[in-house]
Amino acid sequence: MATVEIDGIETHYELRGEGPPLLMYAPGGFDAQISKWSDLGVYKRIRLLDHLPEHYTCILFDRRENGLSGGCVERIAWDHYVRQGVGLLDHLGIDRAHLMGGCMGCSPVAAFGVAHPDRVMSMVLYFPVGGAAYRISSHQRFARHLAFAEENGLQAIVDLLHSHDKNFSADPRGGPWGQPIRNSDDFAVHYAALDLTQYLLTVRGMMTGLFDRDTAPGAEPEDLMRVDIPTLIVPGSDGFHATSAARYLQECIKGSEYWDAVPEAQTEDTAPKRVLDFLASVT
Repeated sequence: MATVEIDGIETHYELRGEGPPLLMYAPGGFDAQISKWSDLGVYKRIRLLDHLPEHYTCILFDRRENGLSGGCVERIAWDHYVRQGVGLLDHLGIDRAHLMGGCMGCSPVAAFGVAHPDRVMSMVLYFPVGGAAYRISSHQRFARHLAFAEENGLQAIVDLLHSHDKNFSADPRGGPWGQPIRNSDDFAVHYAALDLTQYLLTVRGMMTGLFDRDTAPGAEPEDLMRVDIPTLIVPGSDGFHATSAARYLQECIKGSEYWDAVPEAQTEDTAPKRVLDFLASVT
């Protein structure tokens, strides 16, 4: 385990395995940390980290505001997550890497491919988030946090977060900066002292910027259509990972491969092999 400062924010990261670099944006929504590749939903079942490090150097990290990484109260956009990944590659002295995203991690991977195609060998988009239900639920989550903040103030949010260990999804009242508040007393003090009116505007802007469509968020379709990067798309099929979101990415990304397997057919026997076969075809 190691840390590096990127954009003034500490990033917690870990390297596993040997071989070509594979930068992995973790699943888990606003709880995107390294452990989610092993203990969350479909990823727990398919056990990618039992297989990928045998062939690739897996670059794992806690996304900013998650896990042991730090944070900054600002209007976060997908580009902020892209810069974190670019900064990590720069720190490691890596010019080009394969990219893999799980769940909400697919959105910054797609945005990375648009912004820095020369640095991306391939993209794996596993269970991309999206769909109308996902947009609606995301807005509802932010709305609950905004209402609690407006009614009770920011110190009440700090106090709430110190009363339990639930993440933003489990208790939306705590908001997207819950983990940095728990990790750092200095951050918590700074957070509580912020101007409430300006804070509310920041959060509203973050909500509408990140979750602005009923397809897969992260990059504009016109930009995705200009991308020429080998891409594997693996669909989900639920209210957070709509199959339509995966099909949308297939439509937009020229020449992408779509693994037409229902989630129940994505197992440890099938999924790691499908991902490894795709990566091997690129290298």
